[in-house]
Amino acid sequence: MSEFLTGTQTASPFEGQFPDGHPVRVYLEENLLIRKYISELRSINIQQHYEYFKELFSKLCDVEKHFVRKENQLFPYLEKYGWTSPSQNMWAFHDQIREEIKQARQAIESKDFQSIVYTANTVFRSLEHILQVEEGRLLPNAMNMLSEEDWKEFREGDEEIGWMFSTAPTPYPEPEYVHPSKDTKKRKLPFGLEDKTHYDEGYLTPEQVNSIFRILPVDITYVDENDRVVFYNRGDERVFPRSAGIIGREVKFCHPPKSVDQVLRILDEFKKGTKDVADFWIQFKGKFVHIRYFAVRDEQMNYKGVIEMSQDVTDIRALQGEKRLLEWD
Repeated sequence: MSEFLTGTQTASPFEGQFPDGHPVRVYLEENLLIRKYISELRSINIQQHYEYFKELFSKLCDVEKHFVRKENQLFPYLEKYGWTSPSQNMWAFHDQIREEIKQARQAIESKDFQSIVYTANTVFRSLEHILQVEEGRLLPNAMNMLSEEDWKEFREGDEEIGWMFSTAPTPYPEPEYVHPSKDTKKRKLPFGLEDKTHYDEGYLTPEQVNSIFRILPVDITYVDENDRVVFYNRGDERVFPRSAGIIGREVKFCHPPKSVDQVLRILDEFKKGTKDVADFWIQFKGKFVHIRYFAVRDEQMNYKGVIEMSQDVTDIRALQGEKRLLEWD
């Protein structure tokens, strides 16, 4: 059972309507938690209880995990059944709310109480609107479209992103651990897996390759020549979240609507052979992030896709002088 009201209530109102741990039930229980936070925040005298308001609003900001699961988990499955509107329209609304939350947090940090009231209420109204859309249209349609096997595949990706609850919801269904090297389950993907091994120099086992990708201090995502995401590395501290739901997804649905045009232009120039590299650098959650796109070509220079690499270079930028000695002691 989900700790959907942070321990203050033990029985879910969705008991019997959805199995415990079902992704839709978790979304709905998170919605209850969001509304609980909003109700309590609205009742607080901010000037008298500023620190408590700030702490509780920070908890509400965990709605980011709710959004990211939708974007990386639910939307790809809806796309598979031909419903692409949420990937564009609802994602754009997510970004609007993210900006509103950013403005509210800035007001809270500056202790501008008049601005806090205005910006926080803007966030509350937007969240209530999107919850109504979820409950009235998104989730009911998803229940009609997705198969039971689809819902069962959600768990692994959800685990990577996380939930708003302080403890993880009950698995759905109870998972049976299978080591990646022994996972022979056939999944429905828009590309083949039979010809995926070759190295120019040296010899590595699949387990070694997987271990190398996992410890690299850089996010890597590979999009093939058909504009489908076919790989990402699963590091412990990724800059941008990814989940298993992204595999096989069209890359145009993997970016916020406001940045899709840039991504499509990069792909177009790479395919035409006019460009091979594109890079950006941004401030993101207190980090300085370097983002690079590289065209992938075979020996005949035929386009084979694109690698996206994102790296937190905050500490690298701060390096000065030289370090020639090991300083472990």
